[in-house]
Amino acid sequence: MPLQQDLVDEIEVLLRYNLDTTQEGIKVHHTAREELIEAAKRLHNKGLVDSEDGGYLTDLGHEAAEHTQAALRILSSE
Repeated sequence: MPLQQDLVDEIEVLLRYNLDTTQEGIKVHHTAREELIEAAKRLHNKGLVDSEDGGYLTDLGHEAAEHTQAALRILSSE
């Protein structure tokens, strides 16, 4: 199943979160690539982040980011 670019952009946003703390969010600035701005909005609409410009991960978002970051570590290893 090929990944659509929208999902790749959402994954890119999720990879930016620091999972070591729940006290640190992100902000997707208006100067970011339009694709990332839209990805943050979609993640908000899906209930994964608490703000349209990123913010903090929700519980579901934290779980999604954990799985996303773990998959990247596994796939990046040699």
